[in-house]
Amino acid sequence: MELNELRQMAVPDLRIKEREAREEIFKLRLKLRTNQLESRANYLNARRELARILTLIREHANGTNAASARKGSSARQGSGARKG
Repeated sequence: MELNELRQMAVPDLRIKEREAREEIFKLRLKLRTNQLESRANYLNARRELARILTLIREHANGTNAASARKGSSARQGSGARKG
């Protein structure tokens, strides 16, 4: 699923997606351990998808947006060298 589609979802919908992603990872991990998984990339992509979902849930909980958070951190870094 695209990141923009996930960003537009409400937290309850993201929780449903989280549960689905966890179930998918469980199934893929089982196949991986029993040598039935054709490509390990599917497993890694599912883990990345779960990480994206969890990040968005955390952003909603904190009331932040990743794009604005990145802009704020770059402004702080550009202040130059510290004076001691």
